[in-house]
Amino acid sequence: MDGPWDELGDWSRALEHDPRAFAAIFDHHEGRVFRHSVQLADSYHDAEDVTAASFFELWRRREDVRLVADSTLPWLLVTATNISRNSRRGLRRYRSLLDHMPRGEYVGAPDLASRLHDHEELYQAMRTLNSNDATLLMLTAVEGLTMKEAAGLLGISDGAGRVRLHRAKQRLRDQLHDRGEILSEIGGGQ
Repeated sequence: MDGPWDELGDWSRALEHDPRAFAAIFDHHEGRVFRHSVQLADSYHDAEDVTAASFFELWRRREDVRLVADSTLPWLLVTATNISRNSRRGLRRYRSLLDHMPRGEYVGAPDLASRLHDHEELYQAMRTLNSNDATLLMLTAVEGLTMKEAAGLLGISDGAGRVRLHRAKQRLRDQLHDRGEILSEIGGGQ
């Protein structure tokens, strides 16, 4: 197509779920959004992620997007700024969590995690637990954290952690009723 680009026309077609029209918007604005993201992000890779997330949000929220001067670019730039800020906040929280985790000599069962795959039944039974219960079990039984430490990391109270751990161990006992020696290795035996 020769002549000026018709973003408003492409945007109208994108609103009607035309992927080619959306691709034209992406092709036209991607470089500018990426350059903006590079200034905000900690790395080239992060800038790529922010750019991709900005266009994903443009597509996902296309019904709510407000154009400025018949262009999606201002919306994309503001979105990239917000995504970058949120990403940095999340990274700071993650780093803070890591900084507050107990350090020191490993006190858990040193090779239990590697032996989980040797015990296929236990491995499969662990996969049936919800992720928080499995994490709680691994943090206390394998990593050697106290219940208070493990519960704190999961954002639950010590009492709630004890109840969840008891129920998780009971579910494992029910599934592995004839394999008590496996459960005793992770503190789950009778």
